[in-house]
Amino acid sequence: MSEYIDQNQTGATIGIVEKQFFSFAAPPDKLNLEGGAGIGPVTLAYETCGFLNQDKSNVILVFHALSGDSHMAGYYDPKEPKPGWWDIMVGPGKGIDTDKYFVICSNIIGSCAGSMGPSSINLETGKAYGTDFPLITIGDMVEAQKALMDYLGIKSLLSVIGGSIGGMQALEWIVRYPGMVRSAIPLATTTRHSALAIAFNEVARQAIMADPNWNEGHYYSGKKPDMGLAIARMIGHITYLSDESMRKKFGRKLQNRSALSFEFGAEFQVESYLQHQGKKFIERFDANSFLYITKAADYFDLARQYGSGSLVKAF
Repeated sequence: MSEYIDQNQTGATIGIVEKQFFSFAAPPDKLNLEGGAGIGPVTLAYETCGFLNQDKSNVILVFHALSGDSHMAGYYDPKEPKPGWWDIMVGPGKGIDTDKYFVICSNIIGSCAGSMGPSSINLETGKAYGTDFPLITIGDMVEAQKALMDYLGIKSLLSVIGGSIGGMQALEWIVRYPGMVRSAIPLATTTRHSALAIAFNEVARQAIMADPNWNEGHYYSGKKPDMGLAIARMIGHITYLSDESMRKKFGRKLQNRSALSFEFGAEFQVESYLQHQGKKFIERFDANSFLYITKAADYFDLARQYGSGSLVKAF
């Protein structure tokens, strides 16, 4: 972590980092989930940047959004084309200054980027879990992260920070472990999804499950439900942009043409944008992970779980 690579476009970067793994909850001591099931052994992929001070009081825990991973900054290899997803924010002299702070990012359970999820091998069957993997919650993700903190000997977090589903995790941390967290920075998130947000997520999930290759979630030995996942991602991207921002970004501009073709296809720039995002997504993400993580986000409700319906009481 001490090697620095100078990048003209983004400024100094943390340099070479390592994808690390932590395993716990080996049977019979499984991780008990809020839904009543138990899973184990559980593996978490994580990354650290910066240096831990003597009293371990300079720790910042970063959470990624739905399709993110633990690779928040720097490079795994000097030839890697792009740095981690938040390299613009995490590094020496940046907003989360690794000259001052020890920064940790853990991939969430349920994901497909090194942590235990539906694409992991079930040791009891020798096959990928698929939809035999139990449903999880934001709280379950936090419990796994707490196990990682215990493993690293960290008893206090200077700050927790994340956006979207990562912001939900930040909120869950401060309510679940208030004595451990000194500050929180939740970004572009909520204490619970609205009916509209749940509706968009459900349509996206149905797009995956309607794909003929989904096979009730047990598709790992054959063709994957790529079309359904691409459509789900397209639906998601519609929710990431407001009507006004879409109007400013795309309007009714045509894509690489001066007139309508009177054919089905990506004629408008907004159509081309959505199709491009869908095609890119299927190259790096698992359809079942999309189902599980969006469902966990829909379940999240701080007021219901901690405040008997009152958000004030929850906090």
